[in-house]
Amino acid sequence: MSEIQFSKNFSDLSVQQGTNAGFQFDFYCERCSDTWRSEFVSYTSGQASGWLGKAAGMFGGVLGSVGSAVDGLAQAGFGHARDEAFVKAIENAKHHFHRCGKCQGYVCDRCWNTAKGLCYNCAPDVEVEIEAARNQGEIQAATENAAMEGQKRGGTRDVGRDRQLVCPACHAETHGAKFCPSCGHKLASSDTCAGCGAALPAGSRFCPECGQKAG
Repeated sequence: MSEIQFSKNFSDLSVQQGTNAGFQFDFYCERCSDTWRSEFVSYTSGQASGWLGKAAGMFGGVLGSVGSAVDGLAQAGFGHARDEAFVKAIENAKHHFHRCGKCQGYVCDRCWNTAKGLCYNCAPDVEVEIEAARNQGEIQAATENAAMEGQKRGGTRDVGRDRQLVCPACHAETHGAKFCPSCGHKLASSDTCAGCGAALPAGSRFCPECGQKAG
């Protein structure tokens, strides 16, 4: 072959030997991966080898020798027969794909911008891009508004109170609650001393300033 087209976007499904021996190829769009499959072309030498191999397994003897000979011929002729089948498959595949003049990729009809003569990756549809940009703008604006709303709500939250995030009694997560949601245990929190007004560190049983019992 002087030129091999579709060198990257095909899969070889050919089978060299056996009763299902033959040639078949999948060609796929390099944009959306949709696949076009060529017609199956039987490889008669490989199929004959498969049938004789089965017969030799049953009867042996002369059939076994004949089967080995046919098997060798099938292996020898496979490469040439496969190349011929591939060339024909490529010619048929050309009717299902377009080659982009910019990126050199092969794409299907749905991914081909006929008006521009390029694939949609290189020449996107303007209406589609407008809708996508507008949607992206809505997301960006909504995200910014949500961030501002979050800042407003955050400004009203009590951030000075210490939170015990794991219950010391049952080890459940408390999510900052004053009482354990699993066992009801009272959780430590920063408070002030009833005697001197000093701040009580979390978990204090006595005021570190005046010694008065907390709570």
